[in-house]
Amino acid sequence: MKYKKIGDILILDNSYPKEDFESLSKKHHVKTIMKINHIQGTKREPVYKILYGSETETINKENGCLFKLDLAKVMWSKGNNNERLRIAKLVEDDETVIDMFAGIGYFSIPIGVHANAKEVISIEINPNSYEFLCENIKLNKLNNITPILGDCKIETPKFKADRIIMGYVKTTHHYLNVAINSLNEGGILHYHETVPEKLMDTRPLDRIISQANGRDVELLKINKIKKYAPGVEHIVVDARIN
Repeated sequence: MKYKKIGDILILDNSYPKEDFESLSKKHHVKTIMKINHIQGTKREPVYKILYGSETETINKENGCLFKLDLAKVMWSKGNNNERLRIAKLVEDDETVIDMFAGIGYFSIPIGVHANAKEVISIEINPNSYEFLCENIKLNKLNNITPILGDCKIETPKFKADRIIMGYVKTTHHYLNVAINSLNEGGILHYHETVPEKLMDTRPLDRIISQANGRDVELLKINKIKKYAPGVEHIVVDARIN
């Protein structure tokens, strides 16, 4: 049986046994046990089943940051924890950062806690995620994050940034032109994609170049996040757009 603990809630995978969930809750010191079948739609909403308990709201601590969330309303990807910290450590002093698809602050909060950015503009379309984003800014006592409720395609062009994070997969490439147009010269793009292993070194970069409107694209790194499916990797491309 595989599981992940998020705050005081236990998430089981599909192989969970039909066992005494009350004993399991005591063993792992949790109030609720859930199974999340999948995440659906552009608002990244969980399809779930409660196996034990009833409360789905919790506070999860990761990398020195606090994240309040409701696992019945918003997603949490535990496999991205190293990437969240990696990005925070890359942000330089006085940068303006746009966090597209910001969710509850997966990348914005670690940047606020661990970096010294001038401003982090956090754009999220899901009202539930946006609500927790605002709460998490207060919870972590941050004053340089600007939360925006709206569609990234509409909101991103209103700003210019030194660094843009595109922490979403499946249709992220549809937003590349919008992101690149909002990057200052020499700005850094962190572009997430799920890609077949055999195309990992070519397709993501080709997609960036095709949407760069003739601007020079310098590949800095292709970072593997995790296995997304058999033969498919979740990767992040770090690229400088000149």
